[in-house]
Amino acid sequence: MNKFKLLAFLLFVSVLANAQEKKWTLQECVNRALEKNISVKQTELDLEAAKIARLDALGNFIPNINASASNSWNTGLTTNVTTGILQTQTTRNFSAGVTASLTLFDGLRNFKQLQRAKLSRLAAEYSLDQMEDDITLMVADTYLQVLFNKQTLEVLRSQNEVTLEQIERTRELVDAGSVPQGDLLEILATNADEKQQIIIARNNVKISLISLAQMLLIKDYESFDIVERDYDILGTEVLDNSVYDVIDMAKEERSEIKIAEANRDLAEKDVEIAKGAYLPSFGGFFNYNTRESGAGRIVSVDVDPEDPTREIGVVEATGDVVVTPNTVSTIGNPLPFFEQLQRNDGISYGVQLNIPIFNGWATRNQVKRSEIDVQRANFQLEQAELDLEANVYQAYVDAQGAKEAYEAALVAVEAQEQAYEYATQRYEVGLSNALDFSQAKLRYENAVREVLRAKYDYIFNIKVLELYFGVPVSELKF
Repeated sequence: MNKFKLLAFLLFVSVLANAQEKKWTLQECVNRALEKNISVKQTELDLEAAKIARLDALGNFIPNINASASNSWNTGLTTNVTTGILQTQTTRNFSAGVTASLTLFDGLRNFKQLQRAKLSRLAAEYSLDQMEDDITLMVADTYLQVLFNKQTLEVLRSQNEVTLEQIERTRELVDAGSVPQGDLLEILATNADEKQQIIIARNNVKISLISLAQMLLIKDYESFDIVERDYDILGTEVLDNSVYDVIDMAKEERSEIKIAEANRDLAEKDVEIAKGAYLPSFGGFFNYNTRESGAGRIVSVDVDPEDPTREIGVVEATGDVVVTPNTVSTIGNPLPFFEQLQRNDGISYGVQLNIPIFNGWATRNQVKRSEIDVQRANFQLEQAELDLEANVYQAYVDAQGAKEAYEAALVAVEAQEQAYEYATQRYEVGLSNALDFSQAKLRYENAVREVLRAKYDYIFNIKVLELYFGVPVSELKF
């Protein structure tokens, strides 16, 4: 048993260690966000609600069936259902029924409702697609920001190692009297500045990782990390198209326009539904009912032997007395429950026609409101097209600018690297002082960081432009 517990504990520790060592790729982060993100879940609920609305619309084409049953007790002065005499009594009565009704015609509103439900579901699907695109870009942007911060930290650490080597070399030269003490102080100051930048960069990495983890709904901030690899710049061929080609493709593919078009179609369908209230409605119904009572039943009716007749009136012309047999009813126990139900059942069926004549302008006003909604939806569609054009144009310009900035940064870093190597050589042979060397080194570090920033900015802007060009989220390449 002890060995088993030890093995289980070691297995648990191993699993925990592997979980903590897991590093997330960009694709895994995107998949996690699309699965767990609250905004995506809310949009998915809208889609589920649209599916339920479609079932509601389908329900208008099938009969409504309702059953009812009641069992009541009446106490007080009531008519005896057996004898027909008013008397103080307590009676129990049971009744039950089933009714089926079907709308045969309602101004085609049931057909229009079904069409509207289909449009509503389509609009919900477009909204989900747009939300997934937005979440993908947000995750990609944050992920690339983490990579930029990590690589910036590595650059700073690498350059600081060079600075530490220069400190040792400069100290030796100072001790030998080859360079002044000020050169050593200059490099020591550079080292202190680099240490401070490393601390800031390390904090930036941690903050960006926390931001990404929160986006993915991951609570274990301490162990959360991403895969550190260099991403290539892919998808640049989208810039081979003109901005107008990208705009035309975006109008065909982007969810913003599809959502606005669906909302316009919904508004137009609402007008048709509202106008259906002007037309008559026609339906049919069928009802089956039965009843049972706990009151006694009349078993037999016999002439009273003690008083066989009773006077019921007098003939006015002759004065003759009119009599009738005086009967006595024998009350017995009620019939069994199910036998009463069988004897007392009945059915009713028929059709019903409703013709609207006047309802205080309610139908007319609803039609007018729906027509206003159509105009509003048309304006929103027009605005969505204008916004999309502006956004695509901005994204296209940003992508082109990011490309030029990246290319310029590559040229600059190459030049600064050569200048730094030259300054290093001059400093090592004593032809320049520590200040010149530190300045050359600082310019080179800034150039390297600018290349990283420009590269990831370029990658992100290309992905934005690809989405506008109609590339699905699942096909984006990083």
